[in-house]
Amino acid sequence: MRNWPIFRLRVTTPRLELRIPSLDDLDELGDRAAEGVHDPGFKPFLFPWTDAEPAGRARSTIQFQFGQWSQWSPEKWGCSFVAVLDGQVVGTQELAATDFAVTREVSTGSWIGQRFQGRGIGTEMRSAVLHLAFDGLGAQHATSGAFADNHASYAVSRKLGYLDDGIQIHNRRGKAAQLRRLRLPRDRWSTPAGFEIHDLEPCLPLFGVSRTA
Repeated sequence: MRNWPIFRLRVTTPRLELRIPSLDDLDELGDRAAEGVHDPGFKPFLFPWTDAEPAGRARSTIQFQFGQWSQWSPEKWGCSFVAVLDGQVVGTQELAATDFAVTREVSTGSWIGQRFQGRGIGTEMRSAVLHLAFDGLGAQHATSGAFADNHASYAVSRKLGYLDDGIQIHNRRGKAAQLRRLRLPRDRWSTPAGFEIHDLEPCLPLFGVSRTA
């Protein structure tokens, strides 16, 4: 689409392609959500979307993406990619920012279908959007966060060089839960070999980035 070039944006890694999802991709991502994202009883998300029955999880996954597209502006955007491994959608990786032109700060969030976990895909997905943020968009900081019992997410952040950035206490399904904030400054990031960004230039205004920045 000439007037919405974000659909052509891709980030590739040695194993993965991250792309803005087509309708077919969204259908497949909904299937991953329906199949399951975590063990029963585990609560990795503040908003309890995974508590819904499988069809509800699939629908909310698709609706979330439509909502991001409709609300996108250069001042506040959320860019959710699907991660594709060997031609199959395995999960989603978000990069988001508010007033990026001023703050040069992004945040990330992700999930992977449960049957694809444990293969290092989460680290590779996060690295891909950090490459986009730091090397493509000129970000100076990336933030993330995980509840204290989400050891897998915290391990990914640690592996990529994030620093502790304080804690927050949230109401998670009626109980207090500690969220660990994490921050990665630009000078602690080094892009791994084999990572590439495709068709970013036409998208820069959508991210609030000047072509001369």
